[in-house]
Amino acid sequence: MKDTSPPTTPARKARRRVATVPAESRESSSPVPAELIAEPAASADRASLRATPWRYPVDFWQRSVLFLDVLRQRADDMLAHEQAGLPPLLDFDFETLLDARRFAQPANYALLHITGAGGDRHDECVDEAKRPVIVVDPRAGHGPGIGGFKRDSEVGMALHEGHAVYFVMFYPEPCPGQTLADVLHALRRFVEEVSRRHGGRAPALYGNCQAGWAVTLLSAGCAGLAGPAVLNGSPLSYWAGAKDVNPMRLAGGFVGGAWFVHFLADLGNGCFDGAWLVQNFEALNPAHSAWDKLYHVFANVDSERERFLEFERWWSGFYFLGREEIVAIVENLFVGNKLERGELRICHGCVVDLRQIRNPLLIFASSGDNITPPHQALNWIPTVYPTTEDLEAAGQRIIYLLNPHVGHLGIFVSAGVARLEHRAMLESLDELEALAPGLYEMKIINPTGDPDCRKPQYEVVFEKRRVEDIRFDYPGEAFETVRRISEFNESLYGFVSPWVQALATPWTATALKWLHPMRTSRYLLSKKFSPWMRAVEAMAPWVREYRQPVDADDPWLAGEQAASRMISNGLEAYRSWRDDMQEAMFAAMFGGQASDRTSAARHRREAVIGVADHRTFRRAQ
Repeated sequence: MKDTSPPTTPARKARRRVATVPAESRESSSPVPAELIAEPAASADRASLRATPWRYPVDFWQRSVLFLDVLRQRADDMLAHEQAGLPPLLDFDFETLLDARRFAQPANYALLHITGAGGDRHDECVDEAKRPVIVVDPRAGHGPGIGGFKRDSEVGMALHEGHAVYFVMFYPEPCPGQTLADVLHALRRFVEEVSRRHGGRAPALYGNCQAGWAVTLLSAGCAGLAGPAVLNGSPLSYWAGAKDVNPMRLAGGFVGGAWFVHFLADLGNGCFDGAWLVQNFEALNPAHSAWDKLYHVFANVDSERERFLEFERWWSGFYFLGREEIVAIVENLFVGNKLERGELRICHGCVVDLRQIRNPLLIFASSGDNITPPHQALNWIPTVYPTTEDLEAAGQRIIYLLNPHVGHLGIFVSAGVARLEHRAMLESLDELEALAPGLYEMKIINPTGDPDCRKPQYEVVFEKRRVEDIRFDYPGEAFETVRRISEFNESLYGFVSPWVQALATPWTATALKWLHPMRTSRYLLSKKFSPWMRAVEAMAPWVREYRQPVDADDPWLAGEQAASRMISNGLEAYRSWRDDMQEAMFAAMFGGQASDRTSAARHRREAVIGVADHRTFRRAQ
């Protein structure tokens, strides 16, 4: 296919604080009076001119205007996306094959067939010898599209490698009374349809985050229906984690269990607002979410505008989950940890047993992921298969791939990860099924370091590992106490829930939706809500035309950057203190803190399997 990516705009070509035109040209277009900027006659005069005190204030003011315009555009994009019905943000052409809202057991899911990009059809590029790929996006507060919202993505790599590609999306509102069983029923219908369209061949399943454990549930209940399953940043062992960087697993204990999400869903008139989940993600790293991300745009506003807006279109679109779904997820998975123990009941007479999975599993995790660290992605394996011999006797193949530093979202959206790791995984799908039963670590040997290389420029090897080496200890007694408290509180709230539901109406639910801080922090900067932002919108083109970026070695700019680092370090110190306090409070309330001996053993096991020290990468995003 020809390259259909949009042309690079002049703003994106610009580089912060690097002169791309002669100094004389910049001064001639300056809005500053000419008498203040006499033409320099020599290089010494030019250096003196660069040091004049007005250059940094002009640059700072211009960046402030352009930065506010970026935030205005983000707010306008959010409202426009809401008005359009929150469609999936895919950068590819598609057609809808199945809409699960019309099934006998309705669910707010749909199966899309990716037909190409930018009007170019992909049909003639499909290699029929390669198995079809189904990409399933996470339903964890955001809308669908993260697996394919740019060309260098999971969807883009699968198309590039010649696979027929399908995408599972979902709609903003759940169907009334929708349950996990309804979702799994819809996913099974989707897999059957793709298999039918390709002569009965089982498709490969790509599950991102929450979709990874959904794919795991599907594989456990539909043995033989699916091909290899790739689980990207997917938690399956919910109580595991490094005690110094993974505080989200403790949250259930502090709020008393699942009753609180039940209460929020009741207030939402039967729907749980995904903005609450996104707020929890942002709270994990306040230095990044509250300062670093925004300052990076402010400091590089000439080149970062489009990249920031592209990501924020997805990050600022919040979807809902049904009351029955979210309560079951929190109660059974995050608080109860029933999946790895074989106690998760999907419906009457249907209990999930991970030992029933027969298709190969490829687990992709990162040491820089503070949402789903390798502990949560891998620790279920020794629970289900206590020994290596047990895994081999079951005839199962489990492979894991570790990235040393990329953050949780980078597993799905990083262009470099897509061009190397995801391309390598796609090229190795058939090799997974050829492996003998056992546990393996997938390693990509890339001596060039170039993510755009292809085989044989890089090599993929599968090294045998032992199950016993990936058992991470955690205070199970403390989490068991949390589970029992959660069940007790949920039983008590059962008497209150009907009264809360009686008070909730569509009007109150809509009011709570638009008053949520994750939305107000964005849309209040829209010109529809803040008329003064129209002045910013009108001023921004003029500022771009007469842009006067300050040089990189300007001492005032160095002071600004130093102040930014101080703010970021302060927020990081607060995060570290907060996490330590939460760990201490959890241990005091529920007991079961790991001993030094256990911690030392954990670090030795991390070294054996290649899991990096999390403290080194705690700020990776």
